[in-house]
Amino acid sequence: MPAPFHFSAVEIAALQDRVTRLWHDDSFNIVSAGEPFYDTVAAQHHANFDLWHVEDRARAPRATDADIAEVKRAIDRFNQTRNDLAEQCDAMLLEALRPTNLPNPGADLNSESPGLMIDRLSILALKIFHTEEEIDRPNAPTGHTDRNRQRLDHLTEQRDDLVACLDALWSDVLQGKRRFKIYRQLKMYNDPTLNPAIYGSAPER
Repeated sequence: MPAPFHFSAVEIAALQDRVTRLWHDDSFNIVSAGEPFYDTVAAQHHANFDLWHVEDRARAPRATDADIAEVKRAIDRFNQTRNDLAEQCDAMLLEALRPTNLPNPGADLNSESPGLMIDRLSILALKIFHTEEEIDRPNAPTGHTDRNRQRLDHLTEQRDDLVACLDALWSDVLQGKRRFKIYRQLKMYNDPTLNPAIYGSAPER
């Protein structure tokens, strides 16, 4: 059965690497990949990129209480966006499959959706980039470069494995052998109707 649209985990990982370098070099703007699905993948990666760097602000030894409070609110916001866009990736894939009556409802259910795997690839791309930075870090302590080369080998293997698993899952879905669902994260912390720390502090009228 022909694929409903172009999907490649190899290209997803390459896109995440490319925009990571661009954002570190010159621009924090989301780069258009030219296709709605891949634009969503890039936007999801951008949320992880923002989350990674704002979390570092809270770890700075001289961060003030006000800095940490500001960062915590930003982390919640970026994390919500990250999860929403991972779910949107799954929704777009399912919509593309719908005209072909896929995923096969009788197929084995995969425990992890493509969107969640794309999120994992995004985090690995960031880890790989920053590990490569540490390998090239000037005046690093003795043994630092070698430790990070070993770390990079592990991270690269993990990502290669995950890329292969994601492409295999998509192939199995197209063949009717496996299926996936959108697994809603159902975050409660940003919902003023579900988080008692928010609705419990509302002023009485």
